[in-house]
Amino acid sequence: MTPSLPETLQQSVAAVREYTALQARVGLVLGSGLGDVAGAMTDAVALPYAQIPHFQQPQVAGHAGQMLVGQWAGVPVAVLQGRFHFYEGHSMADTVFPVRVLCALGVEAVLLTNAAGGVNPQFRAGDLMAISDHLNLTGDNPLRGPNDDALGPRFPDMTQAYDAACLQVLQDAARETGIALHTGVYAGLSGPTYETPAEVRMLRTLGADAVGMSTVAECIAARHMGVRVAGLSCITNMAAGLSSHPLSHQEVMDASRDNAAKLTRLLRIAVPRFVA
Repeated sequence: MTPSLPETLQQSVAAVREYTALQARVGLVLGSGLGDVAGAMTDAVALPYAQIPHFQQPQVAGHAGQMLVGQWAGVPVAVLQGRFHFYEGHSMADTVFPVRVLCALGVEAVLLTNAAGGVNPQFRAGDLMAISDHLNLTGDNPLRGPNDDALGPRFPDMTQAYDAACLQVLQDAARETGIALHTGVYAGLSGPTYETPAEVRMLRTLGADAVGMSTVAECIAARHMGVRVAGLSCITNMAAGLSSHPLSHQEVMDASRDNAAKLTRLLRIAVPRFVA
């Protein structure tokens, strides 16, 4: 008999608890090329995804595929160093499962980070954007199918998908550190192709400021479970039609790594305040 979603979550949580009893208060998801941000942690215990039941293994460069549990500026955190994606052939439910595990571990807030293409023509490669809202253009939803009321309601309210207080924390931390931080709307597409210039023009017309292939479904899953969400995009390139050269994943990873130090400075202040 196939175990239910609550049962699979319990199995994954039990596996994590075998490695550490630390009660994480904040969950972080590190996107493409942003894994080095985890270097800010202290006393971290590393759990490869292969050792956590029901986790898939990332197949894309820039995603280490392990959970780290430790301290971040004095706050207990659980960090997903890399993610597996819908475009790799996983179901949307499998794609969001690691974030659901963070929620089941008892975190009070989740910060989702990603590498994104700039749609807003005022953006430049290397900029950071706090996510204020999103457009789900993936063609799917992680809540599709039977709902388990033990996890969350059938029809979750997404009026405040990204928590206003957490957004304010990010903006205040940016101001204090002198880091320029945009605020905008993230459009999530399924990938794996980058968008055409016509699609980018469409996204801008719809109100998107950045575009990527993750984050949206994870936000939906966390909000379904009643956990507050914050989002940060590292603008690694300008999207098609706004860039003077062909796009590549290597460019994305290089730009993300170049911005890891700046992102770390921002999060060193912001993360503890998510639960202050």
